Amino acid sequence: MKRGFAIASSFALAVFALGGEIPAARAQMGMPPQCAQFPAMSAATKKKADAVSEAMKAKADRKEICRLMTAFVASEGSIIKFLIANKTWCGVPDQAVTNASASHEKSIKFRDAVCTEAPAPKAPTLSDAIKTPQVDSSSNTKSGRGGTFDTLTGNPLGR
Repeated sequence: MKRGFAIASSFALAVFALGGEIPAARAQMGMPPQCAQFPAMSAATKKKADAVSEAMKAKADRKEICRLMTAFVASEGSIIKFLIANKTWCGVPDQAVTNASASHEKSIKFRDAVCTEAPAPKAPTLSDAIKTPQVDSSSNTKSGRGGTFDTLTGNPLGR
């Protein structure tokens, strides 16, 4: 679960920091109106990432983390769509889009791992069915003639 915390917070921090990557010349000329939406989207995604990390710190149940992670992944996806669609207008570097997409893939993998049901319990083995002990010890071996570990001097486990 710690891995998910790192994924959620790393993407949120990367997206949050992306707001400062707009070139200075473009910022002086005035930002296009669509670029002004990014800080609000970034803040919403960071808020969702913080909610996931808080739930993981509080050791919330799997369903709650799945619900929060699903909301985070959806918000993260909308940010990536925004970055790709407004790459030219807002001066988003190619590396920022690549990093955001790679982080989004990791978030999707984590969400899928969290949202899948826990593995089914292991089927009983033959030893479980006939109730044989797992490890031989002095308490579960016969002593005397014909025992499991009889030697010339007796059961070595019984010593």
